[in-house]
Amino acid sequence: MHRRFKDYFFIILKGIAMGAADVVPGVSGGTIAFISGIYEELIESIDNLNFGVFKTWKKEGFKTAWNSINGTFLLALFSGIAISILSLAKLIKHLLHNEPILLWSFFFGLVLASVLYIAKQIKNWSPKIILAIIITSIVSYFITLAEPFASTDSSMYLLFCGFIAIIAMILPGVSGAFILLILGAYETAINTVNNLIEGLTTGNFDLFKDALLKFFLLGIGAVIGLKVFSKLLNWMFKHQKNLILAILTGFMIGSLNKIWPWKEILKTRINSEGIEVTVLDKSILPNAYIGDPQIITAIAVVGVGFATILILEYFGNKKPEA
Repeated sequence: MHRRFKDYFFIILKGIAMGAADVVPGVSGGTIAFISGIYEELIESIDNLNFGVFKTWKKEGFKTAWNSINGTFLLALFSGIAISILSLAKLIKHLLHNEPILLWSFFFGLVLASVLYIAKQIKNWSPKIILAIIITSIVSYFITLAEPFASTDSSMYLLFCGFIAIIAMILPGVSGAFILLILGAYETAINTVNNLIEGLTTGNFDLFKDALLKFFLLGIGAVIGLKVFSKLLNWMFKHQKNLILAILTGFMIGSLNKIWPWKEILKTRINSEGIEVTVLDKSILPNAYIGDPQIITAIAVVGVGFATILILEYFGNKKPEA
Protein backbone atom coordinates (compact mmCIF):
# COMPACT_ATOMS: atom_id res chain seq x y z
CA MET A 1 0.00 0.00 0.00
CA HIS A 2 1.45 3.33 -1.08
CA ARG A 3 1.20 6.09 1.51
CA ARG A 4 2.24 9.70 1.49
CA PHE A 5 3.55 11.80 4.39
CA LYS A 6 0.01 13.07 5.10
CA ASP A 7 -1.22 9.49 5.53
CA TYR A 8 1.50 8.68 8.06
CA PHE A 9 0.73 11.93 9.90
CA PHE A 10 -2.84 10.71 10.39
CA ILE A 11 -1.52 7.33 11.53
CA ILE A 12 0.53 9.13 14.19
CA LEU A 13 -2.64 10.96 15.28
CA LYS A 14 -4.48 7.64 15.50
CA GLY A 15 -1.61 6.32 17.62
CA ILE A 16 -1.93 9.32 19.91
CA ALA A 17 -5.66 8.56 20.30
CA MET A 18 -4.85 4.90 21.03
CA GLY A 19 -2.28 5.88 23.65
CA ALA A 20 -4.73 8.24 25.35
CA ALA A 21 -7.33 5.47 25.52
CA ASP A 22 -4.85 2.93 26.84
CA VAL A 23 -3.94 5.18 29.78
CA VAL A 24 -7.52 5.18 31.13
CA PRO A 25 -9.07 2.11 32.81
CA GLY A 26 -12.20 1.06 30.91
CA VAL A 27 -11.15 2.20 27.44
CA SER A 28 -9.26 0.13 24.87
CA GLY A 29 -6.67 1.41 22.43
CA GLY A 30 -7.67 -1.54 20.26
CA THR A 31 -11.13 0.01 19.97
CA ILE A 32 -9.63 3.22 18.62
CA ALA A 33 -7.54 1.23 16.12
CA PHE A 34 -10.64 -0.64 14.96
CA ILE A 35 -12.80 2.45 14.60
CA SER A 36 -10.08 4.36 12.76
CA GLY A 37 -9.72 1.57 10.21
CA ILE A 38 -6.19 0.32 10.97
CA TYR A 39 -6.88 -2.61 13.30
CA GLU A 40 -6.52 -5.54 10.90
CA GLU A 41 -3.44 -3.99 9.31
CA LEU A 42 -1.93 -3.55 12.79
CA ILE A 43 -2.55 -7.16 13.80
CA GLU A 44 -1.25 -8.52 10.50
CA SER A 45 1.86 -6.31 10.66
CA ILE A 46 2.65 -7.46 14.20
CA ASP A 47 2.11 -11.07 13.15
CA ASN A 48 4.68 -10.60 10.37
CA LEU A 49 7.34 -9.60 12.92
CA ASN A 50 9.63 -12.62 13.32
CA PHE A 51 13.27 -13.64 13.09
CA GLY A 52 12.79 -14.33 9.37
CA VAL A 53 13.02 -10.56 8.90
CA PHE A 54 16.77 -10.73 9.61
CA LYS A 55 17.18 -13.42 6.93
CA THR A 56 15.32 -11.21 4.44
CA TRP A 57 17.51 -8.27 5.47
CA LYS A 58 20.67 -10.28 4.84
CA LYS A 59 19.54 -11.61 1.44
CA GLU A 60 17.49 -8.76 -0.01
CA GLY A 61 18.51 -5.69 1.96
CA PHE A 62 17.08 -3.52 4.70
CA LYS A 63 14.42 -1.82 2.56
CA THR A 64 12.82 -5.12 1.54
CA ALA A 65 12.89 -6.41 5.12
CA TRP A 66 11.43 -3.13 6.42
CA ASN A 67 8.62 -3.21 3.86
CA SER A 68 7.87 -6.87 4.64
CA ILE A 69 6.88 -5.93 8.20
CA ASN A 70 5.12 -2.69 7.20
CA GLY A 71 7.80 -0.94 9.23
CA THR A 72 6.91 2.68 8.50
CA PHE A 73 3.29 2.07 9.49
CA LEU A 74 4.31 0.43 12.78
CA LEU A 75 6.90 3.14 13.52
CA ALA A 76 4.38 5.95 12.93
CA LEU A 77 1.65 4.26 14.98
CA PHE A 78 3.80 3.29 17.97
CA SER A 79 5.47 6.71 17.93
CA GLY A 80 2.01 8.24 18.34
CA ILE A 81 1.17 5.82 21.15
CA ALA A 82 4.44 6.59 22.95
CA ILE A 83 4.01 10.37 22.55
CA SER A 84 0.50 10.12 23.96
CA ILE A 85 1.31 7.93 26.95
CA LEU A 86 4.39 9.96 27.92
CA SER A 87 2.62 13.30 27.58
CA LEU A 88 -0.84 12.42 28.87
CA ALA A 89 -0.09 10.15 31.83
CA LYS A 90 0.15 13.05 34.28
CA LEU A 91 -2.90 14.84 32.81
CA ILE A 92 -5.05 11.70 32.92
CA LYS A 93 -3.97 11.09 36.50
CA HIS A 94 -4.97 14.66 37.37
CA LEU A 95 -8.38 14.35 35.69
CA LEU A 96 -9.07 11.00 37.36
CA HIS A 97 -8.58 12.66 40.74
CA ASN A 98 -10.18 16.05 40.05
CA GLU A 99 -12.73 15.72 37.22
CA PRO A 100 -13.75 12.05 37.21
CA ILE A 101 -17.37 12.59 36.07
CA LEU A 102 -16.39 14.58 32.99
CA LEU A 103 -13.50 12.26 32.09
CA TRP A 104 -15.61 9.13 32.39
CA SER A 105 -18.49 10.84 30.54
CA PHE A 106 -16.21 11.46 27.56
CA PHE A 107 -15.05 7.86 27.47
CA PHE A 108 -18.57 6.56 28.05
CA GLY A 109 -19.69 8.37 24.91
CA LEU A 110 -16.65 7.09 23.06
CA VAL A 111 -17.25 3.45 23.99
CA LEU A 112 -21.03 3.69 23.45
CA ALA A 113 -20.47 4.85 19.87
CA SER A 114 -17.82 2.16 19.45
CA VAL A 115 -20.32 -0.55 20.43
CA LEU A 116 -22.68 0.59 17.67
CA TYR A 117 -19.86 0.88 15.14
CA ILE A 118 -18.40 -2.56 15.76
CA ALA A 119 -21.83 -4.25 15.95
CA LYS A 120 -22.80 -2.90 12.54
CA GLN A 121 -19.68 -4.55 11.04
CA ILE A 122 -21.25 -7.97 11.73
CA LYS A 123 -22.52 -9.13 8.35
CA ASN A 124 -24.35 -12.35 9.21
CA TRP A 125 -26.43 -12.45 12.39
CA SER A 126 -27.24 -15.90 13.79
CA PRO A 127 -28.13 -17.48 17.17
CA LYS A 128 -24.40 -18.22 17.66
CA ILE A 129 -23.49 -14.55 17.14
CA ILE A 130 -26.22 -13.31 19.50
CA LEU A 131 -25.23 -15.87 22.14
CA ALA A 132 -21.57 -14.80 21.86
CA ILE A 133 -22.56 -11.17 22.48
CA ILE A 134 -24.70 -12.09 25.50
CA ILE A 135 -22.06 -14.35 27.09
CA THR A 136 -19.16 -11.93 26.60
CA SER A 137 -21.29 -9.01 27.83
CA ILE A 138 -21.99 -10.88 31.07
CA VAL A 139 -18.36 -11.96 31.49
CA SER A 140 -17.11 -8.42 30.81
CA TYR A 141 -19.64 -6.95 33.25
CA PHE A 142 -18.53 -9.24 36.07
CA ILE A 143 -14.89 -8.44 35.34
CA THR A 144 -15.71 -4.77 35.98
CA LEU A 145 -17.03 -5.73 39.44
CA ALA A 146 -13.79 -7.43 40.46
CA GLU A 147 -11.72 -5.95 43.26
CA PRO A 148 -8.08 -5.16 42.35
CA PHE A 149 -5.37 -7.40 43.76
CA ALA A 150 -2.77 -6.01 46.14
CA SER A 151 0.00 -4.23 44.28
CA THR A 152 3.36 -5.91 43.85
CA ASP A 153 6.57 -4.71 42.22
CA SER A 154 8.27 -8.09 41.76
CA SER A 155 10.04 -8.54 38.43
CA MET A 156 8.14 -11.66 37.36
CA TYR A 157 4.82 -10.10 38.30
CA LEU A 158 5.55 -6.98 36.24
CA LEU A 159 6.45 -9.18 33.27
CA PHE A 160 3.16 -11.04 33.72
CA CYS A 161 1.21 -7.75 34.00
CA GLY A 162 2.81 -6.42 30.81
CA PHE A 163 1.97 -9.67 29.00
CA ILE A 164 -1.70 -9.67 30.06
CA ALA A 165 -2.27 -5.93 29.70
CA ILE A 166 -0.98 -5.69 26.13
CA ILE A 167 -3.34 -8.48 25.09
CA ALA A 168 -6.22 -6.42 26.43
CA MET A 169 -4.89 -3.20 24.92
CA ILE A 170 -4.93 -4.58 21.37
CA LEU A 171 -8.30 -6.29 21.84
CA PRO A 172 -11.14 -3.86 21.06
CA GLY A 173 -13.55 -3.61 23.98
CA VAL A 174 -11.09 -4.78 26.64
CA SER A 175 -9.10 -2.16 28.53
CA GLY A 176 -5.46 -2.95 29.23
CA ALA A 177 -5.36 -0.20 31.86
CA PHE A 178 -8.35 -1.79 33.60
CA ILE A 179 -6.65 -5.20 33.55
CA LEU A 180 -3.63 -3.54 35.19
CA LEU A 181 -6.03 -2.07 37.75
CA ILE A 182 -7.46 -5.52 38.49
CA LEU A 183 -3.94 -6.93 38.79
CA GLY A 184 -2.97 -4.12 41.17
CA ALA A 185 -0.29 -2.78 38.81
CA TYR A 186 -2.06 0.26 37.31
CA GLU A 187 -0.66 2.74 39.80
CA THR A 188 2.80 1.21 39.35
CA ALA A 189 2.54 1.59 35.56
CA ILE A 190 1.35 5.22 35.70
CA ASN A 191 3.99 6.14 38.30
CA THR A 192 6.65 4.39 36.22
CA VAL A 193 5.89 6.62 33.23
CA ASN A 194 5.73 9.78 35.35
CA ASN A 195 8.92 8.88 37.28
CA LEU A 196 10.73 8.09 34.03
CA ILE A 197 10.00 11.59 32.75
CA GLU A 198 10.70 13.26 36.11
CA GLY A 199 13.97 11.41 36.62
CA LEU A 200 15.14 12.36 33.12
CA THR A 201 14.14 16.03 33.36
CA THR A 202 15.41 16.61 36.91
CA GLY A 203 18.58 14.56 36.63
CA ASN A 204 17.50 12.22 39.44
CA PHE A 205 19.43 9.14 38.27
CA ASP A 206 18.17 6.81 41.01
CA LEU A 207 14.53 7.63 40.23
CA PHE A 208 15.17 7.25 36.50
CA LYS A 209 17.01 3.94 36.91
CA ASP A 210 14.25 2.41 39.05
CA ALA A 211 11.54 3.61 36.64
CA LEU A 212 13.49 2.40 33.60
CA LEU A 213 13.81 -1.10 35.07
CA LYS A 214 10.07 -1.33 35.73
CA PHE A 215 9.32 0.12 32.29
CA PHE A 216 11.66 -2.45 30.72
CA LEU A 217 9.97 -5.36 32.55
CA LEU A 218 6.48 -4.21 31.57
CA GLY A 219 7.72 -3.65 28.02
CA ILE A 220 9.28 -7.12 27.65
CA GLY A 221 6.07 -8.72 28.90
CA ALA A 222 4.10 -6.57 26.46
CA VAL A 223 6.26 -7.54 23.47
CA ILE A 224 5.86 -11.24 24.24
CA GLY A 225 2.10 -10.91 24.73
CA LEU A 226 1.73 -8.83 21.57
CA LYS A 227 3.52 -11.40 19.43
CA VAL A 228 1.77 -14.44 20.91
CA PHE A 229 -1.76 -13.02 20.76
CA SER A 230 -1.51 -11.22 17.40
CA LYS A 231 -1.24 -14.55 15.56
CA LEU A 232 -4.52 -15.78 17.07
CA LEU A 233 -6.28 -12.48 16.37
CA ASN A 234 -4.98 -12.41 12.80
CA TRP A 235 -6.34 -15.92 12.21
CA MET A 236 -9.70 -15.06 13.82
CA PHE A 237 -10.19 -11.98 11.65
CA LYS A 238 -9.42 -13.97 8.51
CA HIS A 239 -11.54 -17.05 9.31
CA GLN A 240 -14.10 -16.11 12.00
CA LYS A 241 -14.58 -12.39 11.54
CA ASN A 242 -18.29 -12.25 12.49
CA LEU A 243 -17.65 -14.25 15.66
CA ILE A 244 -14.71 -12.13 16.80
CA LEU A 245 -16.72 -8.97 16.12
CA ALA A 246 -19.57 -10.38 18.24
CA ILE A 247 -17.13 -11.18 21.08
CA LEU A 248 -15.64 -7.70 20.92
CA THR A 249 -19.10 -6.11 20.90
CA GLY A 250 -20.04 -8.08 24.01
CA PHE A 251 -16.85 -7.11 25.83
CA MET A 252 -17.52 -3.45 25.09
CA ILE A 253 -21.15 -3.61 26.24
CA GLY A 254 -20.08 -5.15 29.57
CA SER A 255 -17.27 -2.62 30.01
CA LEU A 256 -19.74 0.29 29.97
CA ASN A 257 -20.42 -0.43 33.64
CA LYS A 258 -16.80 0.36 34.50
CA ILE A 259 -16.85 3.77 32.82
CA TRP A 260 -20.33 4.88 33.97
CA PRO A 261 -19.61 8.40 35.25
CA TRP A 262 -21.53 8.28 38.55
CA LYS A 263 -20.13 5.97 41.20
CA GLU A 264 -20.58 5.20 44.86
CA ILE A 265 -17.26 4.46 46.52
CA LEU A 266 -17.32 1.23 48.50
CA LYS A 267 -13.68 0.87 49.46
CA THR A 268 -10.55 3.03 49.41
CA ARG A 269 -6.88 2.80 50.30
CA ILE A 270 -3.89 5.12 50.67
CA ASN A 271 -1.45 4.88 47.75
CA SER A 272 2.33 5.29 47.82
CA GLU A 273 1.98 9.08 47.51
CA GLY A 274 -0.27 9.29 50.57
CA ILE A 275 -3.37 9.98 48.45
CA GLU A 276 -6.67 8.20 49.09
CA VAL A 277 -7.70 6.25 46.00
CA THR A 278 -10.74 4.14 45.16
CA VAL A 279 -10.34 0.37 45.29
CA LEU A 280 -13.95 -0.68 44.77
CA ASP A 281 -17.05 1.21 43.62
CA LYS A 282 -20.45 0.65 42.04
CA SER A 283 -22.48 2.45 39.39
CA ILE A 284 -25.41 4.57 40.61
CA LEU A 285 -27.96 6.96 39.12
CA PRO A 286 -26.94 10.63 38.95
CA ASN A 287 -29.62 11.65 41.49
CA ALA A 288 -28.06 9.29 44.05
CA TYR A 289 -24.58 10.75 43.57
CA ILE A 290 -23.11 12.51 46.63
CA GLY A 291 -21.95 15.89 45.39
CA ASP A 292 -22.56 17.79 42.16
CA PRO A 293 -23.56 15.23 39.49
CA GLN A 294 -22.87 17.76 36.68
CA ILE A 295 -25.62 16.10 34.65
CA ILE A 296 -25.96 18.67 31.85
CA THR A 297 -22.21 19.04 31.38
CA ALA A 298 -21.73 15.28 31.57
CA ILE A 299 -24.35 14.66 28.86
CA ALA A 300 -22.65 17.25 26.64
CA VAL A 301 -19.28 15.56 27.19
CA VAL A 302 -20.82 12.16 26.36
CA GLY A 303 -21.91 13.76 23.09
CA VAL A 304 -18.36 14.96 22.44
CA GLY A 305 -17.05 11.43 23.03
CA PHE A 306 -19.70 9.99 20.71
CA ALA A 307 -18.84 12.56 18.01
CA THR A 308 -15.14 11.71 18.36
CA ILE A 309 -15.87 8.18 17.15
CA LEU A 310 -17.81 9.52 14.17
CA ILE A 311 -14.82 11.68 13.25
CA LEU A 312 -12.40 8.76 13.65
CA GLU A 313 -14.73 6.61 11.55
CA TYR A 314 -14.76 9.27 8.84
CA PHE A 315 -10.97 9.42 8.65
CA GLY A 316 -10.75 5.63 9.00
CA ASN A 317 -12.90 5.18 5.92
CA LYS A 318 -10.71 7.49 3.85
CA LYS A 319 -8.31 5.38 1.86
CA PRO A 320 -4.76 6.55 1.17
CA GLU A 321 -4.27 7.71 -2.38
CA ALA A 322 -2.37 5.41 -4.70
